[in-house]
Amino acid sequence: MDFRSGDREFPNGDFYSGEVKGLLPNGKGKYVWSDGTIYEGDWDQGKISGKGKLFWSSGAKYEGDFSGGYLHGYGTMTSPDDSVYSGTWRMNVRHGLGRKEYCNSDLYDGSWKEGLQDGRGSYSWTNGNRYIGSWKKGKMCERGVMRWANGDLYDGFWLNGFRHGSGVYKFADGCLYYGTWSRGLKDGKGVFYPAGSKQPSLKKWCRSLEYDDTGKFVLSRSASVNVEELRSSNTVTRSLSVETSAGEMAKHSGRISDRYTDDIWRSCDPPRDFTTCHVPLSKSARFSGSGQSEGQDKNRIVYEREYMQGILIRETIMSSVDRSHKIKPPLRPKEVRARSLLTFLRGEHNYYLMVNLQLGIRYTVGKITPVPRREVRASDFGKNARTKMFFPRDGSNFTPPHKSIDFSWKDYCPMVFRNLREMFKLDAAEYMMSICGDDGLTEISSPGKSGSIFYLSHDDRFVIKTLKKSELQVLLRMLPKYYEHVGYHENTLITKFFGVHRITLKWGKKVRFVVMGNMFCTELKIHRRYDLKGSSQGRFTEKTKIQEKTTLKDLDLAYEFHMDKLLREALFKQIYLDCSFLESLNIIDYSLLLGLHFRAPGQLNDILEPPNAMSDQESVSSVDVGLTQELSIPPKGLLLVTHEPNSVNTAPGPHIRGSTLRAFSVGEQEVDLILPGTARLRVQLGVNMPAQAHHKLVEDKEESATIELFEVYDVVVYMGIIDILQEYNTKKKVEHTCKSLQYDPMTISVTEPSIYSKRFVNFLHKVFPEER
Repeated sequence: MDFRSGDREFPNGDFYSGEVKGLLPNGKGKYVWSDGTIYEGDWDQGKISGKGKLFWSSGAKYEGDFSGGYLHGYGTMTSPDDSVYSGTWRMNVRHGLGRKEYCNSDLYDGSWKEGLQDGRGSYSWTNGNRYIGSWKKGKMCERGVMRWANGDLYDGFWLNGFRHGSGVYKFADGCLYYGTWSRGLKDGKGVFYPAGSKQPSLKKWCRSLEYDDTGKFVLSRSASVNVEELRSSNTVTRSLSVETSAGEMAKHSGRISDRYTDDIWRSCDPPRDFTTCHVPLSKSARFSGSGQSEGQDKNRIVYEREYMQGILIRETIMSSVDRSHKIKPPLRPKEVRARSLLTFLRGEHNYYLMVNLQLGIRYTVGKITPVPRREVRASDFGKNARTKMFFPRDGSNFTPPHKSIDFSWKDYCPMVFRNLREMFKLDAAEYMMSICGDDGLTEISSPGKSGSIFYLSHDDRFVIKTLKKSELQVLLRMLPKYYEHVGYHENTLITKFFGVHRITLKWGKKVRFVVMGNMFCTELKIHRRYDLKGSSQGRFTEKTKIQEKTTLKDLDLAYEFHMDKLLREALFKQIYLDCSFLESLNIIDYSLLLGLHFRAPGQLNDILEPPNAMSDQESVSSVDVGLTQELSIPPKGLLLVTHEPNSVNTAPGPHIRGSTLRAFSVGEQEVDLILPGTARLRVQLGVNMPAQAHHKLVEDKEESATIELFEVYDVVVYMGIIDILQEYNTKKKVEHTCKSLQYDPMTISVTEPSIYSKRFVNFLHKVFPEER
């Protein structure tokens, strides 16, 4: 082996001094580049490997592990701006556990991935604010706790740096709010507990915030992060010793008391009048408009509140002893769980049924996609246009092995639905991944009385509904005319069908499915859902059964919606065409599914969302400004502007197909909808349609304690015509006759198709009145 030491100067001005092997640096050595960069440390076969120090001409310096010429392992980097990172590296990028002190004295301690905060971590701002929880791509995501310097504290879910999902917000003066947030703004129903009132225990809520035996902070019993700074907290019951070694972050001995998650709430002592609604009211939002004297027993009073985009719109006085408002631990989306065969026989949702459905759709789409596209023929709609396949558990020459039970699969009219999917611009691979991916399907409650089971794909793009045999027969009979109608009318509001299938289990149980587009596939939150038929008999929802996502009915609708002249004309032109089509097929019982996204009332303009948590390259010291100042005054809450195809930043869902609508208010040009602080959306029929919702004042003596704060709202409307598989047959004629003896024939849902269609359209004229 030829090892020797020596100095060598290269033609390009570089200089090396140290051990070499042959002509290559090997062992200990120092290399000086012509630009002033200096490395001192270990070499291996001409590459920087081992431990060493690297000094850049810019003033940056690194001391730690190298491998193959890269910063790789554990090391400390000091940047020219004096920020310091100590932790693990991978291929010149911060990756793993690490601690960074920023030049403005901010501090992050936790997990990194590809140079950004990712995983569990703690961030402390110089102004005293602190966040402990989960991160993703440099932003606060999933579960986490933010504590502000003024004593306010939020414990809940986050998304892209915003409070998003369920959470508890405790104010420094003792008030507490439990509810939901959307992109940093309160959105939905919640409960407000004034200071001094009897508040629920937070033990169950905070129990998922624990510490393991090494003293590391744990969220939901998953990955943990270093919390070295907490060792000086007065909530720590034992002292913590810290040991630091290369490639490993600080490890702690001892254990932090389980009482920490309760004590952190009690430590919020600096008083601050930080209200939850930020709306200029005549009284404090905490006790606004209640009509109650201040001398009431506040220990027994709480407020059920409803927010829309950060604006308090409704408030109801409740009792603090009402157990219906008990704070529950935060829940993640429900996971699909396997259930026993007995469960399925009782008619409940079953894991095996879901797996069978995914296997069948994957087989169907994979089989039909390679077939060259052609125009459909009459034979494609016939009884012979059906594909059958048996799926044994152990697999076969045509099917893969699976963990479900044996079943038979039938696919109806595969060529027709393949063409429909292409007509709706639906990629086959995306379709399979959405429904058949590893994330599974979610069962959702049914808004009707049909008893059907509904599933929702993980990305919200598709709804899968079980069908009765009679409904399947109606769909297959109407399919030729349906195919023609949706092909000719690209703006149709009628449900989009993507596939019809049947599963037969080995003991003979048959389950039929239809795959449809989800009309509420949008990034915006749907605050209200309505199923509107135009009838009145029994068309209301009991108040005790109304929840946040309950689909309400005709008599529950307390708004009328005012639209741009041309938008309204386009809407009713298509409604006439679709109703005439359904009437020609003798169809009744269909309804308009209406979804509403509320914005701030027009007179208050709109809400400007807080800034995201900054990336590693940016200062994050200003994040508290956005989280404590939620109001801004842009020119208008909703804006219609000339359509710019390249400006739309929301990908269309499978239900969106057709032309961009024109608006009278923008010179009859195609338009986009701008929601300040949120998005720019393409306006199409039934999708992203702006309107003003005018509240109808209805006196209700039973809810005298409920306060409606506003009468007009800006809304974004989503809609479509659903439930189009009920024919006016002999059974329905008998039902109409019997009910007509008891009720006014014009108020009952079941009536002949021509009358049903006319009544349906007339009712919608009242819902969307013409401007005068």
